[in-house]
Amino acid sequence: MSPKLYPYIATIVFVVLCTTAFRSVEKNPRVTRYASITGLKIEKMAYYKKLHAEAWPAVLRQIKACHIRNYSIFLKEIDGKFFLFSYFEYVGRDFKLDMQKMASDPETQRWWKETDPCQQPLPDAQEKGGIWSAMTELFHLD
Repeated sequence: MSPKLYPYIATIVFVVLCTTAFRSVEKNPRVTRYASITGLKIEKMAYYKKLHAEAWPAVLRQIKACHIRNYSIFLKEIDGKFFLFSYFEYVGRDFKLDMQKMASDPETQRWWKETDPCQQPLPDAQEKGGIWSAMTELFHLD
């Protein structure tokens, strides 16, 4: 092989390795899915919807900084009661540390002072002093 080809071969090998590495990350990301549920007080529904329609940019930045992606909250009425279903994907390495980071953020604390009174915890969350009840994943398909 001609030494003149070495730079070209090295470039091709580098591109192939990088492409393979990026594909590997895309196909096998470190993702943990979380789902939870809580009640929503009917008299607070309009305010809760308004808050989320105009979510505070600092809170959204904090959520992303804590490695949360693909975050959604859904609303469902059942027998005249309203429930919120939350889903997000965690892509970080230390969930507990990231949640502590989020909980210590002043803007997030202010946000929770607005949202928490709107919510009606289910009994299991209430017993633990929480708002949201964790759910167990039964099925997943990528």
